[in-house]
Amino acid sequence: MCTSLTTCEWKKVFYEKMEVAKPADSWELIIDPKLKPNELAPGWKQYLEQHASGRFHCSWCWHTWQSAHVVILFHMHLDRAQRAGSVRMRVFKQLCYECGTARLDESSMLEENIESLVDNLITSLREQCYDEDGGQYRIHVASRPDSGLHRSEFCEACQEGIVHWKPSEKLLEEEATYTFSGASKPGAREGSGYNFFSLRWCLFWAFLCLLIALLQFSFRSSAFF
Repeated sequence: MCTSLTTCEWKKVFYEKMEVAKPADSWELIIDPKLKPNELAPGWKQYLEQHASGRFHCSWCWHTWQSAHVVILFHMHLDRAQRAGSVRMRVFKQLCYECGTARLDESSMLEENIESLVDNLITSLREQCYDEDGGQYRIHVASRPDSGLHRSEFCEACQEGIVHWKPSEKLLEEEATYTFSGASKPGAREGSGYNFFSLRWCLFWAFLCLLIALLQFSFRSSAFF
């Protein structure tokens, strides 16, 4: 039974995509809030999603905030003989920095974000459990909001020693490729346009001053003769 709408959505998307990816195997998704990073039972594999985007809602003061640094931990195991697999999942919470309550709040995510994150999970699952080439991981650059500096003192993942908020080299490389391809943020395009027009106006005024100086020189020369 689902404990929240987000949990139900996670399971729905996971089961649908696994039915397509591995129809001969039976997989289950279990939400485990006590899951610990790097504490694996024999035969289990780990995948850590470090740059998920989610919205938090404080259950005490009703403050809401967006974070691009939501951490999701997955532990995966495949029983090849039984053709059955299990994924245990933990979404790390954050504290509200407005009211300072010690109550950790869960994040909610859009369906499109959950689908992309499940795609990443299945990519890792293919690589680690099936020894396959899982393909490219989906890293959200354009859709990831600029939420400013991550405040580690309010992050459950940071408090448990997971250093995640600094972008990885893979993420930075993806951002560089994305920007170079011309799909930069609107603000960046507007800034580029402003610089271009400023340069053009500077050249215009420089030309106009030079023209005025030449006219004055010609006038003085004519008056002298």
